Amino acid sequence: MSEETTDVAAAVAGELQLMDPNVRASRSLAERLLDPEFIEVGASGRRWTYEEMLAALPEMSGADTDGPRHEPYEMTGVVLAPGLVHLTYESVLGSGRARRSSLWRRKQGETAWRMYYHQATPVPSGEGQSQL
Repeated sequence: MSEETTDVAAAVAGELQLMDPNVRASRSLAERLLDPEFIEVGASGRRWTYEEMLAALPEMSGADTDGPRHEPYEMTGVVLAPGLVHLTYESVLGSGRARRSSLWRRKQGETAWRMYYHQATPVPSGEGQSQL
């Protein structure tokens, strides 16, 4: 397996972990996956910081083990530079769909990949699944 393939696989694994209700409900697990400089622009248009996201994540959709879960589709990734992976995909949560884009980075000298940036854009109802 090439280094690029390994790096993309690590970012995909982290992204999938962040969709797990058990991770979403645990600050200690989530903070291992989010970069301290993390920023998100959510599907609502709201801008989230690292601390805001860690505080809100347990209460957000997809955090309840008995509730709806984020279901990702067509996830692809590309290495933009050493230590930087860009993921794109669509997700479904309940009746809502979003197109998502994440940047994962591994700082020099570290082994852990962390989500540095995430953006979600709602997909209008009735629109077919896209080709990312």
